[in-house]
Amino acid sequence: MLVPVIRTFRADEFTPGTLVEAKRGQRVSVCLPARNEAGRVGPIVERIRAGLVRACPLVDELIVIDDHSTDSTAAEARDAGATVVDAAAVLPSYGTGHGKGEALWKSLFVSSGDLVVWCDADIAGFDPAFVVGLLGPLLTRGDVDFVKGFYERPLDGEPSGGGRVTELVARPLLAQLFPKLTSVVQPLAGEYAGRREVLEQLPFAQGYGVDIGLLIDVAERFGTERIAQVDLGVRRHRNRPLGELAPQAAAVLQAVLQRAEPRLGQGPAVIEAPGYEPVEVRYVERPPMTEVPAYRRARSSA
Repeated sequence: MLVPVIRTFRADEFTPGTLVEAKRGQRVSVCLPARNEAGRVGPIVERIRAGLVRACPLVDELIVIDDHSTDSTAAEARDAGATVVDAAAVLPSYGTGHGKGEALWKSLFVSSGDLVVWCDADIAGFDPAFVVGLLGPLLTRGDVDFVKGFYERPLDGEPSGGGRVTELVARPLLAQLFPKLTSVVQPLAGEYAGRREVLEQLPFAQGYGVDIGLLIDVAERFGTERIAQVDLGVRRHRNRPLGELAPQAAAVLQAVLQRAEPRLGQGPAVIEAPGYEPVEVRYVERPPMTEVPAYRRARSSA
């Protein structure tokens, strides 16, 4: 079988100035899901505002979705200039659950951009070029709807080696069940962007399965030819011990199975890693925003 090659770009192919010209009236929202990221989220917000709001008006809206933090994440993000939204207060009729996918789904509800960029809030030495790179294909290519980032991921002082869940779980699953996505370098990348008109039609896995779930859904519903990926350089973040990665791996597995054969991905999984408390991982999915009455009302009155 001929595997399609995902169009690939480099972040340095694009500059903020040229992308501002390419916006042509489109609004850009950058949303950061954050849970207990004090000390990291503030510098990220400051760098985006300095480079892409004040120096060059590429980003129109910068939102931090505070996902039930127990530290000073919300205050730090607000002081740095972001609009901070309490995830628990958004669409409470759907429950007050937490998780990365829940935060992304709610950020789609509260944001207004025609283009939405998501970046994780645990990145050290964040470079605004991440945002520029992700927006590049969307603003310069009318046939691109969804852009994934990829990068080198240092681990334990070595220049590469991060992305263990990607290499041991996500990549083998895609090769077996969704082979047309095997050329995606970082299927679990937390840095990606898309057109609202596409994102609002997709369900969101509530937890860590959201990244790969959205990738598969865009490919299945709109075609791999509408997907691009961008080399963002190097990403440094907090690498977790192996034992803490098992629940994330289970969530990724559930999201992929849910799309390949739903009956296999519905049951809960209890992870009992040696030295860690048991963790139950259950697949929960939020509906496409186009099916949320409050969203439809808000969009129709905008």
